Amino acid sequence: MTEVIRLKLLKVLIVDDEKELTDALVERIKMREINASGVFSGKSALEYLAKNDVDVVVLGVRMPGMSGIDVLKEIKRCYPLVEVIMLTGLAHVKTATEVMELGAFDYLLKPIEIDQLIYKIQDAHQIKKVKEAMAYKQNGGATYHTEGQEKTQEES
Repeated sequence: MTEVIRLKLLKVLIVDDEKELTDALVERIKMREINASGVFSGKSALEYLAKNDVDVVVLGVRMPGMSGIDVLKEIKRCYPLVEVIMLTGLAHVKTATEVMELGAFDYLLKPIEIDQLIYKIQDAHQIKKVKEAMAYKQNGGATYHTEGQEKTQEES
């Protein structure tokens, strides 16, 4: 499968309460032939994930209502194969350590260069594919299931 086709199959969700940032990232990611959607709250992100197949979530750390850390915990509980890249405007070692221990793929600072974000998204997607293959193998070729999503390896 060529790289362009693979990127078109990649599904990314951008989650941040900064509407302009979210919209800009979605638009710029789509320009790279990657499927991207955006929502503006943690609650909306979890509702979106319950209805849609997503490979990588790019998630703001600080949001009103449900924090990015709380959303990360819920994503990893309900959708353990989905990779999450955390975005923040403030560099705190404690927060970075916490989100990495909770299962985030990476912790990046805003403003982010779009090429750097695309590389991280691609890397996260590759890790997700490895995890899916391992889950498939551990289940003896049977389907694996995460809350709201069920598929066979061939569908991935």
